[in-house]
Amino acid sequence: MSDQIQITKATNTDAAAIKQLIFGILKDYGLKPDPASTDSDLEDIQKYYWQNNGCFYILEDNDQIIGSFALCKINDHLCELRKMYLDSNFRGRRLGRKIMEAAFEQAKALGYKSIMLETASVLKEAISLYKKYGFKPYTPDHLSARCDQAYICKIP
Repeated sequence: MSDQIQITKATNTDAAAIKQLIFGILKDYGLKPDPASTDSDLEDIQKYYWQNNGCFYILEDNDQIIGSFALCKINDHLCELRKMYLDSNFRGRRLGRKIMEAAFEQAKALGYKSIMLETASVLKEAISLYKKYGFKPYTPDHLSARCDQAYICKIP
């Protein structure tokens, strides 16, 4: 792993590069970006996440955004892990674990007791990682259009 890879807070100035990363990965898996609905949160990262007891972080390698994750408030005890993506050129370097550990650390710091997430079955590597971290399948009231699975995990 490069010593240059850092996890930093994302702001609205990062939105275009974040969209480029996320939309590219979605297309690689045959999933469609949805800027009008599921991905509308990327229009105002600061308002949607930072101003609502959440967070949005990016992974950078030499000032290039190579990954992301965000936590969004569901209620006082539950947050949703969103926008967890990693550039395919950086997979296999334990960066997924680094993201998961940072997400748990941030969720705990924000006062949450559990994390839920929605995902698509084609994202097999991500689902394997979620399961390694103790996420269990569950049925939410609603699923985003491109998702067909949901998982939940208590924060250790």
